[in-house]
Amino acid sequence: MIEVSGLTQRFGREVVVHDLSFEVRPGRVTGFLGPNGAGKTTTMRLILGLERPTAGRATVDGLPYHEIDRPLTRVGALLDATAVHGGRRADQHLRWLAASNGLPYDRIAPVLRQVGLGDVRKRIRAYSLGMKQRLGMAAALLGDPPVLLFDEPINGLDPEGVRWTRDLLKSMAADGRTVLISSHLMSEMAITADHLIVIARGRLMADVPTAEFVRPGASLEDVYLEVVGGMS
Repeated sequence: MIEVSGLTQRFGREVVVHDLSFEVRPGRVTGFLGPNGAGKTTTMRLILGLERPTAGRATVDGLPYHEIDRPLTRVGALLDATAVHGGRRADQHLRWLAASNGLPYDRIAPVLRQVGLGDVRKRIRAYSLGMKQRLGMAAALLGDPPVLLFDEPINGLDPEGVRWTRDLLKSMAADGRTVLISSHLMSEMAITADHLIVIARGRLMADVPTAEFVRPGASLEDVYLEVVGGMS
């Protein structure tokens, strides 16, 4: 389980995340929804220990990320699909990740096949954004972790890739994993997420099951715009 408690992050005078508290539970896809600039990526970076919070804390199974031994076996994450060495091939990229966490190299081929890159031999610099997204998902799955965090994972994907990602996330949750996916796309979250955490300007606006968030006769987008109001 991911637990965020009183999380606050300031950059100078700007408060990007403001006293944020929520839990992400296993067995369901949790959508982290908010307009661009709402603080979603910063919150995920705080969960993963890439930023030090001004106040509050974020833990995975009760531990801050930096205290987790062999973290790829506990948490898989994709924040920036373009943050890869363009001169490597996919298998080379995953090989050094495996070595860093003491993972067996025989995990590499299966996860590349799982994300549809099993037969790709070209260098990463020649990948489309969608292919880089798939490689990032392969890296997140490499350690077979029980917790997954994806930041806007369908960016750059074609309709088949979006459907494949949706099915993957749902299957991971059905296996009992904790799945947190950020997005600003209401229509996709309505289909994919079982539970919604909605933020605007770093503040928690809603933490409810998706089915309870949408009123009869109203779209998810309608209710979302009402909730975030003028804050977006």
